[in-house]
Amino acid sequence: MRAKAMANANIALIKYWGKRDDKLILPQNSNIAVNLAGLTAKTSVTFDKKYKKDSFLLDGKTQSGEELARVVDTLNRIRKLARIKDKALVMSANNFPTAAGLASSAAGGSALVLAASKAAGLDLSNRELSILARMNSGSSCRSIDGGFVKWVKGVRKDGKDSYGKQLFNEFYWPDFRIIVTILSTAPKKIKSRAGMKTSVENSPFYRTWSDESERSCADMERAIKNKDIAVLGSLAEKNAIMMHCVMFATTPSIIYWSPETVEVINAVHEMREKGIRCYFTMDAGPQVKIICLKNDVKKIKNLVLKIKGVKNIIVCRPGTGAKLIA
Repeated sequence: MRAKAMANANIALIKYWGKRDDKLILPQNSNIAVNLAGLTAKTSVTFDKKYKKDSFLLDGKTQSGEELARVVDTLNRIRKLARIKDKALVMSANNFPTAAGLASSAAGGSALVLAASKAAGLDLSNRELSILARMNSGSSCRSIDGGFVKWVKGVRKDGKDSYGKQLFNEFYWPDFRIIVTILSTAPKKIKSRAGMKTSVENSPFYRTWSDESERSCADMERAIKNKDIAVLGSLAEKNAIMMHCVMFATTPSIIYWSPETVEVINAVHEMREKGIRCYFTMDAGPQVKIICLKNDVKKIKNLVLKIKGVKNIIVCRPGTGAKLIA
């Protein structure tokens, strides 16, 4: 009873930061992301009667505490659906820095759900997989399908109408690119789950940002449909800035930015003033993602690599959804 799956990270263009239900991981607002080819998690799950307990290895290191608990919770849901009791060995590895603001939990969560469900003998729909992935890590519900995906907020208390829904597949906009600038490989000090809970509780800007995000989803869908990089980029940049303002105004303040973050943001502004169509977005971490089109990638890379704090650059196109690899 073994399966292995891969899934890509995704970057939100309209963000998710905060839950209306912590247990079921239901978002305060709908949000939209693009799946990124090149930022990949591979996860194997083996159910066997010989195992006395569930074990989880991430990037070769045995996990405990919250990281293990999240995996066990997901395994328990799948065991219940499959009507099995066997414990499991879960082994996962990312080809990019873990817990550093690059959506490693999104990639890992969706790969885990697909691999575990197949290993347990289940044949679930993408919607069912997305709901299970959501309960492991909210943003992972957007990595089950490829391309551009909307996490539908839903209204039901049981969460059955809150899932990732593909808007456009990975082939729809072949020239679309996200340039990921790696500014730090260190795990962030404040994990997203803890940070967003505090922001919901006390940031005075939270409700304004959440309501604006919900309204912006329709505009973002239209921009993707029209392949309008200027509208998409402007919406994404504004939404990211507003989200980080929410974090700054949280008590205690949540500040993921580094001096290098500001340098890259300034570089994006300068490039745009010179006529290069590029925009930035950020999740919960110091890394800056630059939104652009294929024809501008070389120019942007050459300029950004001159910034001393940039450790690495990964150029991503819209990626595939989660899939089995063994």
